[in-house]
Amino acid sequence: MKKNFVVLPALVLGIAALAGAQAPAQPAAPPARAAALPGPAPTKVAIINVTAAILETGEGKKAAAELQTKFNPRRSVLEKKQADIQAKQDQMKKGSATMSDEAKAQLARSIDADTKSLQRDAEDLNADVDQEQNRIMQDLGNKLMAILDQYAVQNGIAVVLDVSNQQTTTVLWASTAVNITPDMVKLYDQAHPVAAAPAAARTPAPAPKPTVPATKKQ
Repeated sequence: MKKNFVVLPALVLGIAALAGAQAPAQPAAPPARAAALPGPAPTKVAIINVTAAILETGEGKKAAAELQTKFNPRRSVLEKKQADIQAKQDQMKKGSATMSDEAKAQLARSIDADTKSLQRDAEDLNADVDQEQNRIMQDLGNKLMAILDQYAVQNGIAVVLDVSNQQTTTVLWASTAVNITPDMVKLYDQAHPVAAAPAAARTPAPAPKPTVPATKKQ
């Protein structure tokens, strides 16, 4: 028995979905900054979870909600197609003893064609979701880096480690006192406030979609 796995996108701006996205480049410090801020060289070390910081900002939460609104209709269509395939598979299983060979062959071809179509549509949707997520993270990440650059200079920080991905940056232990993630979220929201939606226009955040089981081909 051959199993056909169709992976539908999660449509969630999250760490797992964004692990492969490139981190935004840190803006270069203006040449005149060193002359404007004389004094001893900075020595402090800080850590930040860039991904978590972006997702906790008002703009990050708004972007996540908009991503759901934009792509959930297409995901719903795919879920309907997958449900139809499952129904045909159930029909094949229940009628295997009574259906003619021709009928079973025709139904099997229909299942195979529908599964291939679903796979192509799911791959297209995944690609579109990934592209949009990367664009959002790049845009918001650049804003965050500009704030981080200024914060580090003002607070005498020499090194800031991004602990978003432990595979690339391993920090075995760090005091909560050097974690500047909450400060970055606060400063970002102050610099880029998100206006509240009118009461009449507010809608509840979409509930997470249930996991869709893998389809099986008899």
